[in-house]
Amino acid sequence: MPTTLNPYLGFRDTARHAMEFYRDVFGGELTISTFGEMQMGDPGDEDKVMHSMLTTAKGMVLMGSDTPAATEYIPGTNFSVSISGDDEAELRGYWDGLTEGGRIDVPLEVAPWGDIFGMVTDRFGVDWMIGISGASD
Repeated sequence: MPTTLNPYLGFRDTARHAMEFYRDVFGGELTISTFGEMQMGDPGDEDKVMHSMLTTAKGMVLMGSDTPAATEYIPGTNFSVSISGDDEAELRGYWDGLTEGGRIDVPLEVAPWGDIFGMVTDRFGVDWMIGISGASD
């Protein structure tokens, strides 16, 4: 799988409706997983979107999720940049570069869904998510 870079949008309880809207605008295939399906999140978050991904025939990718109730949500700052793929060495290199002078928000380690995942805010205040599929620590 090639490495992809795409926006990841955060919502407060409207991710499903927003992502369905974007599917209607851009076309493509939309997949949605809830916190309940992944057996994650706090009580009351079960039906919220933990992860969604819209992939269009033209190669555009847009991801999004609901922000859990216990997490601060500030409109206007509700986006990250996602880099994902299966080239572990390449993606760890990006992680190392982005963390230099930045803040690690979620360590780069195996996530409950089996991929390696981490979140970092770089030295310029940009939030990044790194996902390494099919890899193991």
